[in-house]
Amino acid sequence: MQTKTERPKRPEPVEIRESGAPIDGEPQYSDRRLYFQLHVFSDCYNPTNVLETLEKENLNAVLYEDLNHPTGIGVLFMDEDPEALMNGSRNILHEVIDATNFTYRPEMKMIGRTYSSGREPDLEQWLINKPRNNVLNPNYPWAIWYPLRRKSEFYLLDAAERGRILGEHAMLGRSYAAGGFASDIRLACFGLDTNDNEFVIGLVGKELYPLSKLIQDMRKTEQTTKYIESLGPFFVGKVHKQFS
Repeated sequence: MQTKTERPKRPEPVEIRESGAPIDGEPQYSDRRLYFQLHVFSDCYNPTNVLETLEKENLNAVLYEDLNHPTGIGVLFMDEDPEALMNGSRNILHEVIDATNFTYRPEMKMIGRTYSSGREPDLEQWLINKPRNNVLNPNYPWAIWYPLRRKSEFYLLDAAERGRILGEHAMLGRSYAAGGFASDIRLACFGLDTNDNEFVIGLVGKELYPLSKLIQDMRKTEQTTKYIESLGPFFVGKVHKQFS
């Protein structure tokens, strides 16, 4: 007996917007997100050229002094439009490099975008305002930036188990934030990072020690001990000047 051939099912529509917690029963969606990119240099004996060039541009940016390199600096750019971020940062950095003998350190470059988990009560605050305000806060002069990649086994866990593991990690971060010790910037970099990292984390605060201690404490969480494939390299900087 000949069986009737079933038609292939049509693929479900893909939702690429960011989503937040429902408000009065209505879901939150947003097409906005903020891109960040960190560029690192050595052989910077005088940052005057960088300062003058950044002053002329409209991009939000932060100039850091590199704790781990005596002539090192980092320049962090942020923008909602990745093309504006790319063009603006390239113009700035080309002008600076042409006028100086800075050495670019490509192994330290980091890029990522803000993202939502679907539980945020104020989506725009989470995606745009909070991360921008954190890095441009004059009361947060210290920063640690690093990329990470999870092991593939993590993504094979069911959603409830992943949520439990991430919840332990997030609770620790919230405890430091509640105490005024550290604020974070969480960025996704799937397909953006040249080394196949998945996330970029920025920790900012008034003092350096709590940022280091938070990373130390996070090493004990289940996510880090069992499901992190790689961490770093770490860029540790102190703000020289913020541009907004």
